[in-house]
Amino acid sequence: MSVWVIVPAAGRGLRFGGEVPKQFLEVGGRSLLAHTLDALASHAGIAGVVLVLGADDAPALPEAALHGKPLIRAAGGDTRAASVLSGLHALPESVRADDFVLVHDAARPNLHPSDLDALLERGRMDPVGAILAAPVRDTLKRAGDDGGIDGTEPREHLWRALTPQLFRRLQLGRALEAADADGIVVTDEAMAMERQGARPLLVEGREDNFKVTTPADLARFEFELSRRA
Repeated sequence: MSVWVIVPAAGRGLRFGGEVPKQFLEVGGRSLLAHTLDALASHAGIAGVVLVLGADDAPALPEAALHGKPLIRAAGGDTRAASVLSGLHALPESVRADDFVLVHDAARPNLHPSDLDALLERGRMDPVGAILAAPVRDTLKRAGDDGGIDGTEPREHLWRALTPQLFRRLQLGRALEAADADGIVVTDEAMAMERQGARPLLVEGREDNFKVTTPADLARFEFELSRRA
């Protein structure tokens, strides 16, 4: 059974810099966002996309990037959580309260279909849901206020959260609303679920499912595109 995916794309990308939000920058002849939608919509497990945009955003998206899948546009909020909630409310009525939905970063265009296969297969067997993630492989240092090293942190059992993340529509909505009511800014959907006492499943994903946050990341994606060509 296929699932809908919510793509929050209302962010301004302040860490990236520049006047144009990073998700609308062109790479290989089309926007970063179009590449992300292509990676999602080309998968047989995706039923449709809810694209959450800022009030002034109206990107032109090539039909080829949607692979014939329906696209619903929704208005974004001031935070990621608010945008995802807007996306949940915009889902079609055919998506029931206990149906799973995906949430995927707009600036994470290098999603591999095998990762989506694994997430959908394993996540839908879990009562809570699952996220793509990667084990931390680097040595971690804890810094002091003066910039010096205060210690080395153990990396065992530490993972980097990726997207997509897969949760049931009603449970995710309630978790995001609870975080907002408590004044907590959640940085991903799993954090909201964790606050409700849930333990989402970690599904190991590829290291090249990176988020474009800096100009160096954009150059990396350009390189990845050139390799495919």
